[in-house]
Amino acid sequence: MLRIHFTAADLARVHLAREPDPVWETLLSLHQLSAPRQGLPVFAHWRRTARAGLAAKGLGGPARMLSVLAPASASYWPDFLTPGASADGIEAAVEELRATPRSRLRRELDRMAGVHRLPRWAHELGAGDRTLMEEVATAFRLVHRTVVAPDWAGTARTTEADRALRTRTLRDRGVHGLLDSFRPLMVWRPPVLHVRYPEDRDLHLGGRGVRLIPSHFCWNTPIALADPTLPQVLAYPVAHPATWAPEVTRDRRGEALATLLGRTRARVLACLDTTATTGEIARRLGISAPSASEHVAALREVDLAHSRRDGTHVVHTLTPLGAALLSGDLPTQRPVVPGSSSLLSPVVRR
Repeated sequence: MLRIHFTAADLARVHLAREPDPVWETLLSLHQLSAPRQGLPVFAHWRRTARAGLAAKGLGGPARMLSVLAPASASYWPDFLTPGASADGIEAAVEELRATPRSRLRRELDRMAGVHRLPRWAHELGAGDRTLMEEVATAFRLVHRTVVAPDWAGTARTTEADRALRTRTLRDRGVHGLLDSFRPLMVWRPPVLHVRYPEDRDLHLGGRGVRLIPSHFCWNTPIALADPTLPQVLAYPVAHPATWAPEVTRDRRGEALATLLGRTRARVLACLDTTATTGEIARRLGISAPSASEHVAALREVDLAHSRRDGTHVVHTLTPLGAALLSGDLPTQRPVVPGSSSLLSPVVRR
């Protein structure tokens, strides 16, 4: 059991991550890939695609490097692998990772070696080998791009559904209600949050608060940082709707949308299944902000997307027609006739 102790100051600093964390999702996705061949059914389709992608690009080595440093079977893995800057995207996280002080590398990898056997190169990394650190940074970029980024919109949908629920609870019942909403995964007995955990320890936040990270690839047990002196986070598993696990029919529909709209524009449409700003769309899909804006504008012109200003940001979401097209629920009595003035005809494939 992990017992997280809150003060009044901590309750005022509970923060819910605004989107999936790319570093946590990358490492936890590798945990799902290292599961027995069958693994969890909900990840079956993704697992096949991810393994094929790694094999096709010859990325077995980078994936193994990250799995050695953060194995699913270990009771501990180094905190430097999940830098706080990851809240701002994979590149910000990689830059903080590369700047990890040598003393911290040695301390955390020595602790890792005490609970899990490490290869020689990991000890050299702990000694401050900068070439190896660059390899780790590159591995994060490549593995994230290959196994997580292709379905970032799907990852965002599952975590956004949880985030919307928590946000509503926070609005209606306050921070105490939010922390109480995690039952049975976590039990809130003020001022302590009791978390099911593989080890028994107490974590005193000491006024720093905590960032709660809903995670697509986390499963069964939340994960906290091991070092109590760091800014604290808690990654926790979210519920996966049955519709997330893609079936053949969904794959065919996705291919049909890509043919109709163009692959990138179809991905933007899927990304709008949850509200998103232009910058969030760009980060999720790995495209430029101007490109994201152009695709949303095209979707908006044919009534598939809606945009509204919210403070300094413009927030985009699906219209009912866009949601129907994405789900395959368009009415059959209004077929699209080639050459007609259909609502979809102005969309240019890219």
